[in-house]
Amino acid sequence: MAIGIALIGSGIFAKEEHLPAIRETPLLELKAVYSRSLKSAQTLAEGQSLDLYSDDAEGGKNYDELLKQDDIKAVVIALPILAQPEYIKKALSAGKHVLAEKPIAKDVATATELLSWYHSNIKGPTFTIAENFRFLGSYLYATEQIASLGRVLGFRTRVSNMVAPGGKYYETAWRKKPEYQGGFLLDGGVHFIAATRLMLGEAARPVKTSAFTAQLQEHLPPVDTLNATVQLKNGSSGTIALSFGTTFTGSEYAFACEKGTVTVTKDRVTVLKAGKDESKDFTEEAERFPYEGNGVKQEIKAWAESLEKGVMNPRQSPEEALKDLELLEAMLKSGEQGGAAVELKL
Repeated sequence: MAIGIALIGSGIFAKEEHLPAIRETPLLELKAVYSRSLKSAQTLAEGQSLDLYSDDAEGGKNYDELLKQDDIKAVVIALPILAQPEYIKKALSAGKHVLAEKPIAKDVATATELLSWYHSNIKGPTFTIAENFRFLGSYLYATEQIASLGRVLGFRTRVSNMVAPGGKYYETAWRKKPEYQGGFLLDGGVHFIAATRLMLGEAARPVKTSAFTAQLQEHLPPVDTLNATVQLKNGSSGTIALSFGTTFTGSEYAFACEKGTVTVTKDRVTVLKAGKDESKDFTEEAERFPYEGNGVKQEIKAWAESLEKGVMNPRQSPEEALKDLELLEAMLKSGEQGGAAVELKL
């Protein structure tokens, strides 16, 4: 029998990504939608037979009432960053499993308090974070290849983009005037941090960073660009360059290992493996991943399977999301301090 769930939020990502992903997952049955306005909930649920809840609905059909429904066992929460912790706590307290959009919170302090509260007060319902980049086949394949090539000697992550006025994500009020650190570097950049950490693995996890940050575009406060050097647990280092306000375009992840290199660009993973004469003898292998989407369908499917099995998927653990946030926050803080090194503690 399919698991009854509710979708909390009716924004762009909920409508374009979560809704179709839930529909395509047989283990889940969407029963209800909540939005802060009934109009938004109606727009999201158009053409579907769903129970609608909102803060302005007649008869008190609000979020608290939704959480009382026994046929709803879990919720997907896709709300603005600052709003999420309150809704997460209410759902978990009501006995509902939670899959909440990234980032886990606006800052490490808030996220740490949320996790401490969860572990101290909740027994049973699972708290997970939706980081879809951890479910992209190209990144998972690259992770396996990097692990097979020995010690990581260095890496670089480069993501360049221009978020222009008029874009669908920019034109949401809470993103245009962010009341949280980093602006788009937090909201969007945390994806690329998660992907980088996934591919580096535990043996090469980041332990210290030094960064410079800048606001290159007036419409993208407080900062839209960072360039960081990152020291790894194994003693090597690499760089992370993220910008949402540049005329550069494209993305690339590259990893140098003892026995070769791995490069991820768009839908292609290229692996160079050293032969017997490591100074000049390399073989090249390339894998294409042309039909992945952005990983939300894979992520929702994995979550549904974890609910059915009763075992949390480690790629959706809130602890992993907290580590993503910690690295990003450390780079932002270093930038505020003129590049001073910041150590990571988690």
